[in-house]
Amino acid sequence: MKKVKITVMKTACYTDLIEKYENPIPHACDMQEGQTFIANGWEKPQGFCESAWESISAFVMALAHGGENFYDGWMKNKKSAMISCNDGFRPVSFLLETMDADAD
Repeated sequence: MKKVKITVMKTACYTDLIEKYENPIPHACDMQEGQTFIANGWEKPQGFCESAWESISAFVMALAHGGENFYDGWMKNKKSAMISCNDGFRPVSFLLETMDADAD
């Protein structure tokens, strides 16, 4: 099984939607652009957001098991995927990349 590098590429925050619809919650998202995590197959990396993991884990699993070329050529690198978490107030975009078998 291959490791998968997860990089936080972009974070957004829709304050207009938050003010109108969300009840205040502390520490809703602590992800920072440029932050990286290494997933070892199905195992959620330590410190990774549980909700975001639910959004991306199927793609991580597919990549870890040799899957590639999602949606017939969607990504320039066929061993990668750009997936966002499902937080409609603070979406985060993650780049998932298969690592070489001997890479740490």
